[in-house]
Amino acid sequence: MQALVADLVTPIVAAIFGEPSFDDLSFTINGSEFLYGDFLNALLAFLSIAAAIYFFVVVPYERLQAMQGVTPGTKSCEHCLSTIPVGANRCAFCTSEVQTTV
Repeated sequence: MQALVADLVTPIVAAIFGEPSFDDLSFTINGSEFLYGDFLNALLAFLSIAAAIYFFVVVPYERLQAMQGVTPGTKSCEHCLSTIPVGANRCAFCTSEVQTTV
């Protein structure tokens, strides 16, 4: 993933902002040098990994769950077939007692 950021994302951002590499970006206050370019590279790597996990793991899993009709944290009432929370002891719609599944 580091190669993705270094070889693809950084040059695209550099084309927009005009800097070929973020590693050399820094500023100095009272003799202390702050290397914020390295932080930007790490931030881009983190965001790239997070986006990849979201779009290649979370989104397909949620679509699979939706196709199967499963909604996390809910169940159907045995009496009126309404959708209620998993921990409910009584249906909010028909007020029948239901089994608690944890």
